[in-house]
Amino acid sequence: MTKRKLGRIDAVLFALLIVALVVTAVVTVGGRFWWLPPLASEHGKAIDTLFIVTLAITGTVFVLVQLLLAFSVIRFAGGEKRRAVHFTDNRTLELIWTIVPAVILTVLIASGGRLWSRIQIAKPPEDAFKVEIWGEQFRWTFRYPGKDGQFGRTDLKLVSVENPLGIDKNDPAAKDDIFFFAGEENLHIPINKPVVVYLRSKDVLHSFYVPQLRVKQDVVPGMVTKTWFVVTKKGEYEIACAELCGLGHYSMRGVMVVEDENDLQNWLKDQLTVADVLP
Repeated sequence: MTKRKLGRIDAVLFALLIVALVVTAVVTVGGRFWWLPPLASEHGKAIDTLFIVTLAITGTVFVLVQLLLAFSVIRFAGGEKRRAVHFTDNRTLELIWTIVPAVILTVLIASGGRLWSRIQIAKPPEDAFKVEIWGEQFRWTFRYPGKDGQFGRTDLKLVSVENPLGIDKNDPAAKDDIFFFAGEENLHIPINKPVVVYLRSKDVLHSFYVPQLRVKQDVVPGMVTKTWFVVTKKGEYEIACAELCGLGHYSMRGVMVVEDENDLQNWLKDQLTVADVLP
């Protein structure tokens, strides 16, 4: 068998391998189609749409490039006497493969930036439900502001076994605050109402993540970060830490309970306040 025939066979086999890999990738994505839990928030739909559009664009380019590669392997397979042809530049091709990806990337970045500003930069409504969440190795602690809607002052110097958040009990705004010891209680929030989450860390970097809500926000030591959302479905959702925070990172989880506003308020009325816990 001549080298030309061997080269042709190798080219065909390699092209078939490329096509098989492309078909496998398309079938895998098409068969599964989605990898996240069912959506349960208002803004999550826009995030999913952007995700799908990005996947469709990049996936289409991937398939076309791989098929072009498979075609080129067969079409331009070398032989014993065939010499490779080289060219140093092609202004038209260079402009096309520079401008087209740049335009597509710019559109995707602009769409993502606009969505980000709607979620993170835009101010939540004044009547939004507020809750403060503290991350620590390897648990979540929740604090509610009470009837006045204001969180009391905290000070690291006041942290103790009885007062894990360092709440200043002499601050009038802290008297009606409701807090729980780490891992003691689930997070309760209302359905169909804006919820503002203030995030703080007691030790290292954590990340507040609720997949069903498409919410993920870093929890940074020494500063307060926040995010807000509207949950549209009742139920219990897992709160995960999406930042490697130590050996027990895998066990850092909490539960978010989404319920009617009336049920939530009745639950809050039954809880002890700072005035009760830290007399």
